[in-house]
Amino acid sequence: MIHPVILCGGSGTRLWPASRKAYPKQFAPLLGDETLYQATLKRFSGEDFAAPLIMTAEDFRFMAIEQAMAIGLSDARVVIEPVARDTAPAILAAALLLAADDPQALMLVAPSDHVITDLPAFLDAVAEGVGAVGEGALVTFGITPDRPETGYGYLELSCVPEGAAPVPLKSFREKPDAAAAQKMLDAGNYLWNAGVFLFKAVDVIAAYEAHAPGLLAPCRSAIASGSTDLDFFRLDAEAYGAASAISFDYAVMEKASPVMAVPLECGWSDLGAWDALWQIVDSDADGVATAGPVTAIDCTDSYLRSEDDTMQLVGLGLDGVVAVAMRDAVLVADKSRAQDVKAVVSTLRAAKVAQADDYPRFYRPWGWYETLCLDTRFQVKRIMVKPGGVLSLQSHHHRSEHWIVVAGTAEVTVGEEVKLVTENEGVYIPLGAVHRMANPGKLPMYLIEVQTGAYLGEDDIVRYEDIYSRA
Repeated sequence: MIHPVILCGGSGTRLWPASRKAYPKQFAPLLGDETLYQATLKRFSGEDFAAPLIMTAEDFRFMAIEQAMAIGLSDARVVIEPVARDTAPAILAAALLLAADDPQALMLVAPSDHVITDLPAFLDAVAEGVGAVGEGALVTFGITPDRPETGYGYLELSCVPEGAAPVPLKSFREKPDAAAAQKMLDAGNYLWNAGVFLFKAVDVIAAYEAHAPGLLAPCRSAIASGSTDLDFFRLDAEAYGAASAISFDYAVMEKASPVMAVPLECGWSDLGAWDALWQIVDSDADGVATAGPVTAIDCTDSYLRSEDDTMQLVGLGLDGVVAVAMRDAVLVADKSRAQDVKAVVSTLRAAKVAQADDYPRFYRPWGWYETLCLDTRFQVKRIMVKPGGVLSLQSHHHRSEHWIVVAGTAEVTVGEEVKLVTENEGVYIPLGAVHRMANPGKLPMYLIEVQTGAYLGEDDIVRYEDIYSRA
């Protein structure tokens, strides 16, 4: 059995504004109704695969579980990284957890936000890698390049590969300039670094002991002092925070031996920028690709996307442009500068622009909410509570609230009173009142919340009880 280890973090900068720190790209439906994360989970399912082990952050734990369950995957094992420490500590923690049950556990480590369109070819390459792992090697997978790409790191092989047979890895190469990338393409013994790895838990732990021993104590301590929280395993924050933030390539793979590389030709993309998305989706005869309510007039070689059904995006006479429209932010960029969107986010963060990181829809374990209108002393929200969802028992120091149910039925607690509120009915929550809402039905419940008061921030919440362990 192969144990998939899914790395599910991310800063949400490269596909801004559709992806943000609060809602990174793996959780977004960028290519249809299914998210990249869900496609990854499906890719590593079937009789050859054990239940996946998902390494994710505190803020994403409920999205990780909910999206897995939405595709019928109920046995995913979710591990919470309390602080971001890059890929080396995350992969080591996963290896230690798997080795506790089976030191010979076969680990397939992959990001959660990549696209693979030819699944049979990918699985054939994995099968090739399994043979090399059986001989004690650490295996990495690389994409056969079809252009002189400067946005990826490269794997230098000891010889020109033949098919998908594993080849000894000579070195890792950083992202090249255009001239160096062309030379690598012409040489034929270079692959794009896909960040996908295969090895036995015992072998990779031995590689850490040899090349990154300083990571072992904090990761072992983080597991020993970790705790089960609902359906998650939470690594100890203090212990895990003591681990150095370093990538797996730098910490282990560049120093380890033997390391084998398996070439991949499987329709791969890491969706590292908007031009990468444009490359893999269907476009018209003029090279224009669209998503959402978009009208393109006399446009060429462009990608136009509207993320809001009520926002019509119109492109007129555009050439080589990326335009992405959302309710709270719009990106218009030269397509050749798509790799620079990450710098745009840094600029917005420096200016303390909320849209740099905050998504207009805030996801919570019980559902989501979005702000429709905000002023100095009032705020209007739309709230969705999923079936069985329960908000915390709470109160506010600075605001009162009016709730109007517009679809479904809410079970509302105010003080000692509990009652059902149905569509077209409302309830008033006085300042300081202890209250809670829940959805006892089988369909999503929607309501409009009107807040009034001197302070409307989300930190004006005093929680007394919470089924999601946030009190």
